[in-house]
Amino acid sequence: MAVKKFVTYNVLDNSGQISDNQQKLELTVLETSGNYLIHKDISRQQRQGTVSTKTRGEVRGGGRKPWKQKGTGRARAGSNRSPLWKGGGVIFGPKPRSNSLKLNQKERQLSLQTLLYNKRNSILVIDNLENLLEAPKTKAFCNFCKISNIDVNQKLLIIVSKKTDYLKMSTRNLKNIELVLASNLNSLCLLKAKQILLTPLAINDLKETFNG
Repeated sequence: MAVKKFVTYNVLDNSGQISDNQQKLELTVLETSGNYLIHKDISRQQRQGTVSTKTRGEVRGGGRKPWKQKGTGRARAGSNRSPLWKGGGVIFGPKPRSNSLKLNQKERQLSLQTLLYNKRNSILVIDNLENLLEAPKTKAFCNFCKISNIDVNQKLLIIVSKKTDYLKMSTRNLKNIELVLASNLNSLCLLKAKQILLTPLAINDLKETFNG
């Protein structure tokens, strides 16, 4: 059975100080563990099924019979693209296939909300983070993280309403930082994150997504 949970966050300003306003996020989670939904959603994203090998009919060459059928003392051979030959085809090799798992929209949203609720203590809300930087400088972003007690050495997920050019260019060289739109949020990036930064605009987008 699904129940509603309310989580309230203090909002940090651009100097890393707590401002007067607060943000409230309403999440729908399962009374019992929703781990099976999270596992199902992540499996849906990870299994691509794009690996492929070539059979003897797809390998280039091999149109001419290597030698005549009889009289050479060697074994019969019809093509040098045989799987028995070096450079030949592959027997029973993998082919592209669909590994898609059925997961309807309500299940996916329930998975996302469950993860957000489980990680509620790792979430910081930063006011106007999309327009925080006045120039594309990684050092400026790192300085802001330092005064806000954000550890850039841990996996950090930044959820914004809009990816501004300055924010993208200032974070792309930091290996532990992932920048995503609230509309493109997925369970895999949430699960990997040790810290999560949200903006008030992103919270509004999430509310529209979950309540739409």
